[in-house]
Amino acid sequence: MVVPWKLIGVLALVLAGFGSAWQFQDWRYGKQLAQQAQQHAETLNQLTQAAATAQQAEQDKRLALEQRLAASEQTHFRKMTDAQRDQDRLRDRLATADLRLSVLIDADSAGGCSVSAASGPGSVDHAAVRARLDPAHAQRIVAITDEGDRGLIALQACQAYVRELNK
Repeated sequence: MVVPWKLIGVLALVLAGFGSAWQFQDWRYGKQLAQQAQQHAETLNQLTQAAATAQQAEQDKRLALEQRLAASEQTHFRKMTDAQRDQDRLRDRLATADLRLSVLIDADSAGGCSVSAASGPGSVDHAAVRARLDPAHAQRIVAITDEGDRGLIALQACQAYVRELNK
């Protein structure tokens, strides 16, 4: 049998060509894949840094909001304690007869009442007809105004809270 050396040589060359082409394609695609992997890693790194920066900014905002709310709460607490202290003083003065509440009465409606028309040394109204309130009634009026003052202070605190949240 005769060996066709030409055919074997051609086949060897074709196989070597295919192998080298395969190796060349592997190098080329390997290089492209490495570049894509590097770009992907860089993109992920940039996204991670951006997310960390955004998270830090949000944490800073939250901390600033918490500090503003704490300051607002301290202000509200101080206003409430001041109002309570003032009301307590007023109640004590009313209880010890150091202070008397009175109301203005229309001179025409005072008709035959024996209500004094002279003003006292600490009075604001000159020659107005005034009637003193019973201390028990004065205490009830002070209690009502105390609740109103607390309500207004609480409302202001709520409004300040909402304003701080909306900043």
